[in-house]
Amino acid sequence: MPVSPSAAESAALLRDYWRESRRPLVSLVFVSPLLVGYEAGILILGPAAMRNGAEVWLRSLLDVFGFGQYFLLPVLTVGLLLGWHHLTRDRWYVPTQVLPGMAGECTSLALVLVLIAYAQGAIFGSLSSTAAIGLPDYHALFSPPTGLFANSFTQFFRRLIGFFGAGIYEEVLFRLMLLTGLVSIFHICGAPPLRAVWGAIAVSSLLFSLAHYVGPQGDPFTFFSFLFRFIAGAFFAVLFVKRGFGIAAGTHALYDIIVGLL
Repeated sequence: MPVSPSAAESAALLRDYWRESRRPLVSLVFVSPLLVGYEAGILILGPAAMRNGAEVWLRSLLDVFGFGQYFLLPVLTVGLLLGWHHLTRDRWYVPTQVLPGMAGECTSLALVLVLIAYAQGAIFGSLSSTAAIGLPDYHALFSPPTGLFANSFTQFFRRLIGFFGAGIYEEVLFRLMLLTGLVSIFHICGAPPLRAVWGAIAVSSLLFSLAHYVGPQGDPFTFFSFLFRFIAGAFFAVLFVKRGFGIAAGTHALYDIIVGLL
């Protein structure tokens, strides 16, 4: 049966979107509002800012090597994506028409992860008589504080900026750097390509989940929250592998924002 021109054009547009939205340069342009918003928010809030743990670890790593200047971490983030794009030998062009589609895709994927969280909660709730099963209490983070409206807005802004940081720097650390490095290590150890990728996804997701319980600001450990964060880490890792950094980072940030605002 012949394919109608409109259907053929739609399929071609979808293929173009799928290819273009994965490119590192397009990812950089797409996540730039998150990166600029986070860094600007940190500067505006000053000591009241809620810094992302992955950002703190990355800055500590830079300090070890004598690169303590504040601006170097966002520059490193931009440099990693530009370097990745250079290695692909692709053209230096950003089709801006794909950016709204990427925003819609990230929103849909974030809602899928929300449904996964609720499904896991329902399953654990049916197995447990306790109501507190370990989901991060984002609702409490956004509950209106007592005092002036300015304080409420500051609290909201502080949490929102923190979600931007999670989307950017947790994806930089755990997917762009760690997952990619683990794939290379598995390759060196002789693992077949597919097994190397899935092994890297599993290990990086495990470390991603465990990282939320490290340090004085870490959350209390529960098996429910640990399992969900492992699943979420694997979800973001698969997105990174299949859809690129921009979709993974955008979905991560939007998931946190959706859960935080519900």
